[in-house]
Amino acid sequence: MDRVSELGEFLKAKRAAVSPQEVGLPAVGNPRRVRGLRREEVALLASVSVDHYTRLEQGRVATASENLLAGIAGALRLSREEHEYLRMLAQARPQRAGTVAPEIGGALRDLLGALQTPAIVLGPRTDILAWNAGAVALFMDFAEIPPAQRALVRLVFLEPRVRGLFVNWEQVAAEAVDRLRMAAARTPGDSRLTQLVGELSVHDADFRRWWAGHGVRSMAGGRKHLRHPVVGELELDWQVLQVLTAKDQTLVTYTAPEGSPSHEALRILGSWNAESRARRPGSIDADH
Repeated sequence: MDRVSELGEFLKAKRAAVSPQEVGLPAVGNPRRVRGLRREEVALLASVSVDHYTRLEQGRVATASENLLAGIAGALRLSREEHEYLRMLAQARPQRAGTVAPEIGGALRDLLGALQTPAIVLGPRTDILAWNAGAVALFMDFAEIPPAQRALVRLVFLEPRVRGLFVNWEQVAAEAVDRLRMAAARTPGDSRLTQLVGELSVHDADFRRWWAGHGVRSMAGGRKHLRHPVVGELELDWQVLQVLTAKDQTLVTYTAPEGSPSHEALRILGSWNAESRARRPGSIDADH
């Protein structure tokens, strides 16, 4: 993703989504030739010259002040995450992602193995770098997927065993696309991420539509509703923990409130998975 062109497309998409009436401006022109706000209207609301805003949208401004970006964020009614995304595109110099998957530290592997709840470690492109037995029981054995294809967002769209788990798949998938766009802003020029976006765009019309919407979202946690083939309905809370010793890695856990039907279902699922693995000839520990 080219940072300069993405900045322009993002600003155009966001001003198209805001009507003059929403921000207290008269709807001059009937019909209006542009959807949403005009550039001069954004400039007025942001207290900046039309020329300066136009140059920013066209990628002709090398850097932008915090005050300028705050004014634009207010004019376009951006969310906190959208404001941060705008800042990354227009002001910050994000680091480029490496081409080699980062190593998982021994202590983190020990933690994964000790957790009784499903957990995975993600890299900067939603690469699944490591997982525990609980994650295998809940989702699938990720070792069956070639490492180059082991991105969580890819599995949500293209792996039927993962895609079919989510009761509200459209919401889960759309939010995954928004998180991928945020990741792309942090790692400009990442060829592997570009290939991932290209593959998903070719194979899934929903991905193309959501990617074109320029939505952004951070990895913050939430609740997922799943329908598992072994234990049925599950409502799980997922949390994201930053690995401080490896800035490009996050630990994601899936839990259910103590005493809830989903908590009991997770316990049953863990027992079922342990028995299933024990029955397999030559079975080895599946944690990675």
